[in-house]
Amino acid sequence: MNAADQARSLELAQAIASAAALVRSQFPDARANLTPWRDDPHTRAWAEAESVDLSFHFPGWNPRNQCRSMLVQLRFDADPAARRPRLLGVLIRGLTTETERWRLATVGDWQPTGSHPPQPAVVEKLQHVCRELFALFESRFGAGPGSQDWAA
Repeated sequence: MNAADQARSLELAQAIASAAALVRSQFPDARANLTPWRDDPHTRAWAEAESVDLSFHFPGWNPRNQCRSMLVQLRFDADPAARRPRLLGVLIRGLTTETERWRLATVGDWQPTGSHPPQPAVVEKLQHVCRELFALFESRFGAGPGSQDWAA
């Protein structure tokens, strides 16, 4: 689901903005997009309320990254009783206008798979972003009173 649509509280909006800033800190030439999905009936049918999706577009073909854009999908606990969002995983996809070139998921060894993986230095940056995203959401929503409701 589009990150802009998921920002239902000030605390979550700040966390989403921080997530975008984390990605941009490693990929400064990327332009963030908080609404990567179209708003049409077909796309809405596939919307996942437990996903926050952001995309990042490079100014052209990036041979180190092996893509023009990256889709970052943050997956949260789907438990509606959860009072705070809990980040379960991150999926980053490297895309061109034609197809997905690679994907990196925070399961297993956190290595990219696909037809054209990014260079090792980029893989390190992607893994660093994932670790920082887990730390961000843990620090904002992990423990303590006063957190806003996730579904507020």
